[in-house]
Amino acid sequence: MRFKKLDLNLLVALDHMLALQSVSAAAEKMFMSQSAMSNALTRLRTYFDDPLLVQVGKRMELTPRAEAMQPAIRDILVRVEATIDTQPEFDPTISTRAFNILVSDYTLRVLMPIVVAEMDRQGARVKLNLLSQRETPFLMLERGDADLLVTPDHFISPNHPSTLLYEDKYVVLACAKGPYADVEMDLDLYQAAPHAIMIPPSAGAKPAESLVLNNLGITRNVELTTFSFSALPHLLAGTGRIATVHAHLAKVAMKTTPLVQYELPFELETFKQNMQWHSYRDHDPGIIWLRDVFLKSALILSERD
Repeated sequence: MRFKKLDLNLLVALDHMLALQSVSAAAEKMFMSQSAMSNALTRLRTYFDDPLLVQVGKRMELTPRAEAMQPAIRDILVRVEATIDTQPEFDPTISTRAFNILVSDYTLRVLMPIVVAEMDRQGARVKLNLLSQRETPFLMLERGDADLLVTPDHFISPNHPSTLLYEDKYVVLACAKGPYADVEMDLDLYQAAPHAIMIPPSAGAKPAESLVLNNLGITRNVELTTFSFSALPHLLAGTGRIATVHAHLAKVAMKTTPLVQYELPFELETFKQNMQWHSYRDHDPGIIWLRDVFLKSALILSERD
């Protein structure tokens, strides 16, 4: 199909090339030969009268015109995908639709077991692809690479609908056989004790509680860092360290690891877990069903307290 003499099939190829900044990677993702993708780039360069991708050293970079076009092209394709995927009705017991969901390892450990159990209870046949979050996870949502994002409220985008799933508080954990097994956890002890903390793998990123503690002027004596929320409680076993973790995660960890729990010796705002979806999917029956499953699961999680 052509529009103003442009083969619209080329837009899909262009979208991949601009996102990946690589002809070969785009060809692989589209299951095309590299020569076919190179031919598509040549045709696009001729149509737009612009090189679009230029070789700079060992990598390719976007031209100014390509950078300007990229968001609009992605937006067009997301609209088309949303229109094609949206069916007038959705039956999870019949549909084998695959949903891409962005989650942290905290969500993976605390909420997702309840979600998949609820789906099984409903006899759903849908498929789930659980994807790890990045520094700005909503960008994958905007690109159409994810159907649902589960993340704290400060990571959601103001440009798409979202809703609160549940709230969680922070608690202090320590080894039940360590030096902090039976103490009065006051602020002085909290700041003096050796801590284990989670540092997000994204460059320059900091955990949400660290940002809040810094604003409160509270320091921690950090002796151990890890990239995983869910591993943090288990790294305390047999040690003299403490950690600040989500209460729901602490509850799960204490079932298998000898730990003691303390309330924080200071006031800290609760952790708000949200889910977000693309505005073009707001009336998608499949996404509506998926959101309902997450809301029911979040309610089950909250009722377990």
